[in-house]
Amino acid sequence: MSTGVSPGNLTPMASRPSAAKKQPAKKAVAPAKGPARKAAAKKAPPRKAPVRKAAAKKPAPRPAPSPTGGVYRLVRALWLGIAHAVGAVFRGVGQGAKNLDPAHRKDGVALLLLGIALIVAAGTWADLKGPVGDLIEILVTGAFGRLDLLVPILLGSVAVRLIRHPEKPEANGRIVIGLSALVVGVLGQVHVACGSPARGDGMQAIRDAGGLIGWGAATPLSYTMTDVLAVPLLVLLTVFGLLVVTATPVNAIPQRLRQLGVRLGLVRDVEADEFFDDEERYEEQWREALPARPRRRGGPVADEPYDPDAAEQEALTRRRGRPRRSAVPQPEMNRQMDAVDVAAAAAAALDGAVMHGMPPSPLVADLTQGVSTGEREAPTPTPVPAARPQPGKLKKDAPARTVAEPAGGVPDLTKTPPPKERDLPPRAEQLQLSGDITYSLPSLDLLTRGGPGKARSAANDAIVASLTTVFTEFKVDAAVTGFTRGPTVTRYEVELGPAVKVERITALTKNIAYAVASPDVRIISPIPGKSAVGIEIPNTDREMVNLGDVLRLAESAEDDDPMLVAFGKDVEGGYVMHSLAKMPHILVAGATGSGKSSCINCLITSIMMRATPEDVRMILVDPKRVELTAYEGIPHLITPIITNPKRAAEALQWVVREMDLRYDDLAAYGYRHIDDFNRAVREGKVKPPEGSERELQPYPYLLVIVDELADLMMVAPRDVEDAIVRITQLARAAGIHLVLATQRPSVDVVTGLIKANVPSRLAFATSSLADSRVILDQPGAEKLIGKGDGLFLPMGANKPTRMQGAFVTEEEVAVVVQHCKDQMAPVFREDVTVGTKQKKEIDEDIGDDLDLLCQAAELVVSTQFGSTSMLQRKLRVGFAKAGRLMDLMESRSIVGPSEGSKARDVLVKPDELDGVLAVIRGESEG
Repeated sequence: MSTGVSPGNLTPMASRPSAAKKQPAKKAVAPAKGPARKAAAKKAPPRKAPVRKAAAKKPAPRPAPSPTGGVYRLVRALWLGIAHAVGAVFRGVGQGAKNLDPAHRKDGVALLLLGIALIVAAGTWADLKGPVGDLIEILVTGAFGRLDLLVPILLGSVAVRLIRHPEKPEANGRIVIGLSALVVGVLGQVHVACGSPARGDGMQAIRDAGGLIGWGAATPLSYTMTDVLAVPLLVLLTVFGLLVVTATPVNAIPQRLRQLGVRLGLVRDVEADEFFDDEERYEEQWREALPARPRRRGGPVADEPYDPDAAEQEALTRRRGRPRRSAVPQPEMNRQMDAVDVAAAAAAALDGAVMHGMPPSPLVADLTQGVSTGEREAPTPTPVPAARPQPGKLKKDAPARTVAEPAGGVPDLTKTPPPKERDLPPRAEQLQLSGDITYSLPSLDLLTRGGPGKARSAANDAIVASLTTVFTEFKVDAAVTGFTRGPTVTRYEVELGPAVKVERITALTKNIAYAVASPDVRIISPIPGKSAVGIEIPNTDREMVNLGDVLRLAESAEDDDPMLVAFGKDVEGGYVMHSLAKMPHILVAGATGSGKSSCINCLITSIMMRATPEDVRMILVDPKRVELTAYEGIPHLITPIITNPKRAAEALQWVVREMDLRYDDLAAYGYRHIDDFNRAVREGKVKPPEGSERELQPYPYLLVIVDELADLMMVAPRDVEDAIVRITQLARAAGIHLVLATQRPSVDVVTGLIKANVPSRLAFATSSLADSRVILDQPGAEKLIGKGDGLFLPMGANKPTRMQGAFVTEEEVAVVVQHCKDQMAPVFREDVTVGTKQKKEIDEDIGDDLDLLCQAAELVVSTQFGSTSMLQRKLRVGFAKAGRLMDLMESRSIVGPSEGSKARDVLVKPDELDGVLAVIRGESEG
């Protein structure tokens, strides 16, 4: 940027004396235009550099400071200094606003309120004389009446609240609203209690009652509904203000009263007693589980003191039921190797705790310090502060890994994949289906194993050097502190120096893309959970994420959720898997070839690998007719794969009816979720009513997968949208979950109602920013590079996670499908797609107009134009007859509903005309 500062003179423009003298000359030359500008250019030689230097030697006298401005700055500085000092004194009492940015403090307003409180207190408590006392009597006493003595206390309380908690503006506003309602209600009651004086009784009578506020609150109520109803309403207003001030919901009033009684010692705390009883019981069980004498690895029982570390480790191993395996070879038994082996076993226990989502015990955490596991670590691991796990960020799909930092380089923070040779626990006992059929799940050996993740390469070091060069050239105080290598992209973590704006990095997006020779650069500011900016750059050598690797990690974590599906691998190197039952519905969208179909295949294969037909039943809707044909005949289906969009709309309507039936059972037996109901049925706690021949059985999860939502929305948009909205709104507790996939994520396909009720999103590469906003409600998907590169935004997440979608080959799908078919045959429900069985009942109202109706249907379908006036002209019938024919065709889904004067939509294609005519004549079922 050329700002007029020469390299030799770096002083600001405002402080250079020559700037003031140059400005008039510039203003005088600026208006010159046209020929005058050329003449000015010819006369340019008289303006020489020596004259400019001579002018710079004479400093211009600074204007004398205004005495008014100096006094203002002095008063402002004194006021803010006193305010900050008083605020610091109040904040020092508690922990409310320590270490708070001074820009967020409300000390000035708070000090002003304190001053007003002191003045009002002097006027109301000490009977202040003079103009100020008279003004206080008119304003405060006239407004608050007998309760004017409490006004200074209220003002002081608000001031102290602003001083101690300026970081909670929402709470401060809530308290002000609650206090206002409380004051209005109390003053209104005081006004009524003092006889409800009117304005005709004089101002002194109103002051002796509730003041003008009480008079204004009580008089309208007393005038319209008498004091009998006015007093209860004012009491309710008072209670409302009290609840707002204390942030107490109405349903929490008993709990708050009970807590108050516990604090006052009037009520016994039963929960605390139960907690202490549970603690004592747990201690007794723990002591029983500990061995009396620890056994050393190299010899018999030794008479030595009790070792709590080894005892706890042995108890942990016994609880998990797994044989202890050493992470290092043991050529000889000595004390040093024993210590290493104990630490490695503790590290394995820590891995299990991370996978299960539970924090490890402090003992295990201490034993794992300095222990390195995995294949990709350097011989001398060096912990990096930026790589420490944040609280609450441990995931079962993210095994722990120590950071290996090469000498003089950027550390590789990528998570290590689990070791291959890890022994998998035995599978859970399979559910026995009805009859003598025992269904066995497919083995994970049917899915191929992937290779180990690629470690850092020279390309990573080259990109780090390029990023550092860009920051240096543009004078940005930032440094690359680490990177995590994913299968598709590598995310480089950049930490900023003090007083450096994040916008300085985001503004360099194109320059960074130019430096690393890649157009697909995505910047995350900041990385969730870290004080760093992430720069995602595609890898030159992409990796393949196999479905089997993700499912093996879920199996090793002993997660038996039948709805757990594998999605892929994130940028940090951890596998991404999620339960569909917790989503509870998901929208998968992306352009053609972005990896949407592969994601659907992985989802269905995950269900087949982990769930029996009694656990999960599926409805597959495939308008393309070629995407899901490989799954035809699996026992998880309750209907053949639906390819007709009309049949799909009928299936969704059946799902709505099934949901209502499930909710009827939940309401009848008093359960809130289908899991609780199924558990009660299996345990025999739920029995049908006497005299009923029904046999209660657990309800399976019902998974509805729509591979192309756009085709359904084109044929029957209203019916499909109504069914989807109703399912997504209510079906979560009934165990019914929806997966919607589309390659055209536009607002007419993914409507606002559908988006509002489908909280989880998975976006693959899109062609425009608008499509990304439709899927994720934020940009990002337009910068993905396709072929499985996606952004996963589960329910409850603030920012999407970038991941590489898992891939399963057609051969693997065929093997798994064949295994499922060999176990049992599918049992279809005949009432899912009813076809025209229910519509044949209304064929009687056609009467003698059968031939005329067939002619009208043929005319409308062949021309694809549904108009009543056209039927009048072509068939030579009256308006009433033409309207009746149109209504008959509407009842048979040949034309759409009436939309005013517009022609009706024709819902039948010309190639389906023969089937429609056969249905009208009653010759077949369509």
